[in-house]
Amino acid sequence: MNNLLYLPNGMEAVEAEYNEFPLEEYNTNPFIQALPPLMDKQSIIKKLVSPISFKEEERNMDNAYRLHMIHRLYKLFQPLPIHLDIWNTIHTLIYQGYLARNPFDKNYRRYINQTGKKIINRTFDINARADFRTTSSCATLIGHSGMGKTTTVGRVVSNIPQIIAHNHYNGQHFQQIQISHLTLQTPSNSSLKALTLQFFMKVDELLGTNTFRKHVSRNLSTDAMLPLMGQVAQNSIGLLIIDEIQHLQNRGIQQMMNYFVTLMNSFGVPILFVGTPASYTVFQNEFRIARRVSGNGEIIWNNMMNNQEFLFFLESIWRYQWNRNFVSLNDELVNVFYEQTQGVSDLIVKLFVNVQEMCIASGKEEFTVNMVKRCAEKQFKLMKPMLEAIKSKNVYKMAQFEDLREIGHSPDMLITNQIKERIDVIHTDKKIVIETEKKDIEHKKHQDKKVVKNVEGDIRDILKKSGETYQLLVANGYIDDMALWLEGGGK
Repeated sequence: MNNLLYLPNGMEAVEAEYNEFPLEEYNTNPFIQALPPLMDKQSIIKKLVSPISFKEEERNMDNAYRLHMIHRLYKLFQPLPIHLDIWNTIHTLIYQGYLARNPFDKNYRRYINQTGKKIINRTFDINARADFRTTSSCATLIGHSGMGKTTTVGRVVSNIPQIIAHNHYNGQHFQQIQISHLTLQTPSNSSLKALTLQFFMKVDELLGTNTFRKHVSRNLSTDAMLPLMGQVAQNSIGLLIIDEIQHLQNRGIQQMMNYFVTLMNSFGVPILFVGTPASYTVFQNEFRIARRVSGNGEIIWNNMMNNQEFLFFLESIWRYQWNRNFVSLNDELVNVFYEQTQGVSDLIVKLFVNVQEMCIASGKEEFTVNMVKRCAEKQFKLMKPMLEAIKSKNVYKMAQFEDLREIGHSPDMLITNQIKERIDVIHTDKKIVIETEKKDIEHKKHQDKKVVKNVEGDIRDILKKSGETYQLLVANGYIDDMALWLEGGGK
């Protein structure tokens, strides 16, 4: 176990202890060897899981205390398969990112010395091609709000010492402070200067340095501060986590993305982007970032389906009932919980807490399906349109809420994917013909096209009733006539 140290500013650090890895390339780099050993699946789960205190006799305690005990549920962390993916992605980014930044590699030392001189002499060109072969990459974690993205990333990196103090390595003097990971929030105004100042403030907070005061007092421009930020990050930081990336605005995307590319290419710093589906267009519009993200990791975290994963998550919290009368989980309760939360983990826990509060306050003291429905109706009023959009599976309806956009699809599509998969609409002179799906492709090729039969309420029925296809699709909610946008000037 690492010995704890305290820096002059009072921050806690660990003394570097060097591990031997089965990977030969990891055993010559102090930054990598000071990191924890890699783990198998079961060990990762044990590290991630966070149970909460609970005793059955607590159900007999006074209402005032039980109402407070329920809130322990917000500290519960139940690992799911996607959490293992996030763990492995983060560890890969950090370990691989340090490979090319070996402080005992003479070529790397020569490169950072040359880069440092250029930065001091103000001749460093942030857009120039670097004479440095980086091993860093970036990855994205994109998911619906309420799925626990930020919490999970924080949980994973909490298992890696953030500040590691080096003194000697393989009998050689080596004084260095290593920051294994650093999280920044995307500035809401897409300001690179705000990002750099936030970076210097966080580094100063961790290490007790005064880089922020020094650069602010000199009133350096953004162009001057960016290379300094890159130099500090290059010397020690294992992973830069950029959270809430969806806050990037159009006018700042290009400049911000150019700098992130420079951080990876010229300074060798890996990056993890975290955001909602609204941020996906940021990467699609920047090919250099999209190429790197696709190469190392792209984790899409949608709401849970009503399947084994959802059941497992619900079962993991269900035993934490502080109502006097314990109610076993059954299919009816499973379905009503899914209906009211649509598999959003944050809402599942909140509903579970709020129903218990209602049970205790009302004196009912046990779960019922009707109570779950009443509680959801009362507590989730603001979220009802979003939940209805998720429930509808209608891509356009979901696209109206940035946090719910279905990744990979344009919000102005005319019909949903589900419809596209079911029917193939073919327009002839004055009639609409539907080619039905057939499992046997060869048979399908020779089958005559059939005219759709009238099925009340089906989109095919809507299409058949009139040739005014566009107006009918608008009226039935499959597309928007854009009137609201036109009236509001596109805002």
